[in-house]
Amino acid sequence: MSSEAFNSDLKQKQDDDEPIIFAPKTYQYDIYSLDVSDVNPDPFEQFHKWFDEATRSTEPIPESVNFATCELPSGRVSNRTVLLKELDHRGFIIYSNWDSSKKAQDINSNPHAAMTFFWKLSQRQVRVEGRTEFVSAETSQRYFNTRPRGSKVGAWTSPQSQVISGREELNELYKESSIKFKDLRDHEIPCPQFWGGVRVVPLEIEFWQGRPSRLHDRIVFRRASENDAWKVVRIAP
Repeated sequence: MSSEAFNSDLKQKQDDDEPIIFAPKTYQYDIYSLDVSDVNPDPFEQFHKWFDEATRSTEPIPESVNFATCELPSGRVSNRTVLLKELDHRGFIIYSNWDSSKKAQDINSNPHAAMTFFWKLSQRQVRVEGRTEFVSAETSQRYFNTRPRGSKVGAWTSPQSQVISGREELNELYKESSIKFKDLRDHEIPCPQFWGGVRVVPLEIEFWQGRPSRLHDRIVFRRASENDAWKVVRIAP
C-alpha cells in the first residue's frame, strides 16, 4: 500500500470514530444585554463593575481566570486556571513561580499572553490579550505577606512543573522548607526571588454578554500600545 493510500485510509478511520462526547446539553443565554453605550469608557472600570457584581453574587471563585501562553519558536500553546490577585490601571496581576514553571518558560520566549474570565451565573466573559511584565519585588512581597504560612512555605518548596517521583518527594521537600523557616514568624518569611507577580498589560479587552440564539453581545476595547487611546467597537458573535 502506498503512503498516500495509507494516510487516506487512516484519515477515514479517524473520521469514522465514534465520539466519546457528543453535543452535550446546553442552554440559552437570556439574562442581560450589552451595548457600546452601556460600558464605561475606561475598560478597567468596566471590568471592576462586572467583577464586583460577580463577587457579590454566588458565583464560585469569580477571580479564577484562564491564563494562556505560547512558547516560541514552536508556537505550542498552553493554558491553565490561575487566580487574579490585583487589578490596577495598567493591567491584571497574577502570582506564581517564574523559574521552573511551564508558563515561565513560555513568557521567557514570548511575552504575549491571554486571559479569559467566565462568570456562568451572569452569562458573561471577559477576554484579555496583552503583553506580560514582571512587577517589582516590593509589589510581590506586599502580596506574599497576605498568604497563609503554608502557602508561603509551599512557594519555596515546589519545583513547579518539573517531574517528581511522587507525593512522598513533595512532602519531604515541604518538610525541609518548614524546618528552614521554623524560627521565623509568618510575616518574616521572605518572598522567593523566583516567585512573584506578572502583570498582563492589555492591548485588547472584550466584554462578552451571552444572548439568545447565540447572537451574543461583544464589545471590544482595542489599542496599538499602552500609550494609545482605547477604541471601542462592537464585533459580531
